[in-house]
Amino acid sequence: MAVMNTSVSGMMGDSNWLSSISQNVANSNTTGYKNVDTEFTALVDQAGSATDPGMGVSTGLVHYNSVQGSVVGSSTNTNLAIQGSGFFLVSDSSGTIFLTRNGSFTPDASGNLVNSAGDYLMGYAASAGPSTNSLASLQKVNVTGGGLTATATTTGSFTGNLPSTAVPVAAANLPSANSASSVYTDATSVTAYDDLGAAHTLDVYFTNTGSNTWEVDIFDHANASASGGFPYSSGPLATQTLTFNPTTGALTGGSPISISVPGGSTMSLSLGSMTQLASSFTANATSNGNAPETISGYSFSPNGTLTFQYSSGPSQVGFYIPLGNVPSPDNLTSSAGGALAANAQSGSISIGTPGTGGLGQIEASSLENSTVDLATELTEMIQAQSAYEANSKVFQTGANIFDVLNQIHA
Repeated sequence: MAVMNTSVSGMMGDSNWLSSISQNVANSNTTGYKNVDTEFTALVDQAGSATDPGMGVSTGLVHYNSVQGSVVGSSTNTNLAIQGSGFFLVSDSSGTIFLTRNGSFTPDASGNLVNSAGDYLMGYAASAGPSTNSLASLQKVNVTGGGLTATATTTGSFTGNLPSTAVPVAAANLPSANSASSVYTDATSVTAYDDLGAAHTLDVYFTNTGSNTWEVDIFDHANASASGGFPYSSGPLATQTLTFNPTTGALTGGSPISISVPGGSTMSLSLGSMTQLASSFTANATSNGNAPETISGYSFSPNGTLTFQYSSGPSQVGFYIPLGNVPSPDNLTSSAGGALAANAQSGSISIGTPGTGGLGQIEASSLENSTVDLATELTEMIQAQSAYEANSKVFQTGANIFDVLNQIHA
């Protein structure tokens, strides 16, 4: 009976070999698929004698999750590939986190990036920073920005010149007094946006107060008098003294100025580029923030930064896309759609920024091909078929011997 049992295990092993070959061939065009192989192991009857011919063979699958597939270009800019080590972090519909090399991501109806297996790409919101490295902080990467998006003003700057020949203004008449008699040397304005994207015009007054000193006062234009100036219905949002070097005309103190934008954030207004020279007044203001607007496009950088391009022109980081890895990638547990789950043999998932800590980089508008080589698979198919036929002949020979023994016994 041993010869028949051994040949049966051989046929089962060859059948498993053919099954893994069939799986590889079927997934030869699957994005990010890693080929598998069948490993044969001899079985021995531990209770038998030293002359026992053995109990046949068993098989197991060998995964090659760490093998790099070829990266090819794609016409879809949300298709992503990894050049090097690491995996995308994805989530299924239940929120379970998996690893995958299947980067065939496209936006769904809600703007979430989802691959061909239905798994969502996970990343960190811009507010969390690029080095969060926490599974609990991951969220679905969305390329719509939630429709209209507004950004509050947090920084601004002035460049220009204050005339060194200006006549000082008496303290009682300075703009900070906010009276009908308030006067100033020069004035301009800067636009700031609140948390909801509403624009606020901030009136900025520069007033000479003496040798190489100026007072800067910022008022909310919405509070100006009916005539458009002083007195305002409320005091200045900020008041600060600027000092200048009498030799070079460079600013020596008073910058930056912190301004509480109405309904918004604190704005840090830099005046470090202002000068006091014997020339006319000039002032050019810039500030960040924007009114509600739509996202017109987006781009991915090799380090996983997803940047949104807004319709008015400026760009802003929307998400940071990390990569995950485990100590033993080839021992990850396979799941549907090319997803891989960590286990005790693979080790736990570590997360990092692409291009750091041994992790590969992300290539946008690209896909990673399957690692299956059809020529190799077809060659192994012939070998597996031949081995199966040989085992079946052994089984048939054993059956014939068994028949002969039965006839002799009869």
